[in-house]
Amino acid sequence: MRRAGVDALWISEAANVRYVSGFTGGKDGKVLITPQGETLYTDARYAVQAQEESRLPFFIARPPATLEHAAPALRDLRVGFEAESLSVADLEQLRACWAGATLVSTAGLLADLRTVKTPDEVRAVREAQALADRVFTQVRPMIRAGVRELDVAVEIETLLRRAGAESAFDIIVASGPRGAMPHGVASGRVIGDGELVTVDMGARLNGYNSDMTRTVAVGTPSDEMRRVYRAVLEAEQAAVAAVRPGVSGAELDALARGILTGHGLGEAFAHSLGHGVGLMVHEGPSLRGASEDILRPGMIVTVEPGAYLPGVGGVRIEDLVLVTDDGHEVLSSSEREVL
Repeated sequence: MRRAGVDALWISEAANVRYVSGFTGGKDGKVLITPQGETLYTDARYAVQAQEESRLPFFIARPPATLEHAAPALRDLRVGFEAESLSVADLEQLRACWAGATLVSTAGLLADLRTVKTPDEVRAVREAQALADRVFTQVRPMIRAGVRELDVAVEIETLLRRAGAESAFDIIVASGPRGAMPHGVASGRVIGDGELVTVDMGARLNGYNSDMTRTVAVGTPSDEMRRVYRAVLEAEQAAVAAVRPGVSGAELDALARGILTGHGLGEAFAHSLGHGVGLMVHEGPSLRGASEDILRPGMIVTVEPGAYLPGVGGVRIEDLVLVTDDGHEVLSSSEREVL
């Protein structure tokens, strides 16, 4: 906050509210940090939940009563707000209720702190990934010719729900030519013999996420798609092996991209190499060409190179990787097929 030039901070992003308070009420919770301390604000629907979950003192009311309660402590202070998660309407309400304060736009203050996970957070992500691996192992036998992509996705989501979790994002099941869509969420298409099927899935368990992709073969794919698969696997394994403290996200992206370029697939790699995972399934650090992020112990990142050939198909292989003091640990254990 001092580096950002603010005396107080109004936290409205749900993941950040949970991070600083333990409160899981999502968008219905806010936290105010001032020189005098911290306060969780929520409404009467969450009074018991706030008492059970939060380590902060809390105030129960709806806006604008919550803002009016905070106003006296903010007079003549520079109050930061999270520009990425505050609507224009909410900002106008802050201005009306906190006329005695100077409002300052901030971005990424807590997101930067959240890039390095605590041991408890690492344990939570590890458990979410272990569940995702178990579910994928259960579902893998049903990925065969004649089965709809939607049926695979529904089975994944059902198993996650039964285990007390939920899907971390819209499940991707992209078969045959639909594999050329990096975000090809499950459709009614029937999987055909001789096709590759990309499955991108993750579990959200106790608020923390996992993320993993496997591309699997149904029957015997074409020689070209087997070649593409082997190239992506080579790039993925090399990038994972290079994960360690001190390496930059840009260096890892360049390593994987260079391998795919050597196989004539550089232009087919249509996205960045990876991202951080935690309370949000996409957070810092970033593994992309323009990234200035340097890996540190405790960071958890995805490594997910891909190659996408419009009208033909695609391949993506993704592992979830913890940066350790002397290297890395791969948290995802689902088998990567060798074609």
